[in-house]
Amino acid sequence: MTIYKAFITIEDPNQVVLSNLPFQKGQRVRVVLVAEDDERATTISQKFRNLFEKTQSLLGVGEITEEEIAAEVKAYRRGE
Repeated sequence: MTIYKAFITIEDPNQVVLSNLPFQKGQRVRVVLVAEDDERATTISQKFRNLFEKTQSLLGVGEITEEEIAAEVKAYRRGE
């Protein structure tokens, strides 16, 4: 199943125009329209910002180098 995701702004509530789609002529597709919930997105964004601020203020976080982070990621991927 091919999934295509696009974000558009409704200009005319009587029709939605999509162009340059990655589908073949005659191919059946399922169309699902989901309105973006601005309040929910704002709440989630704020929670992430708070989390980032909290984690960045933890003792020792500023002392970790990029090389140490890369080594941790590699070790994790090896299952260590």
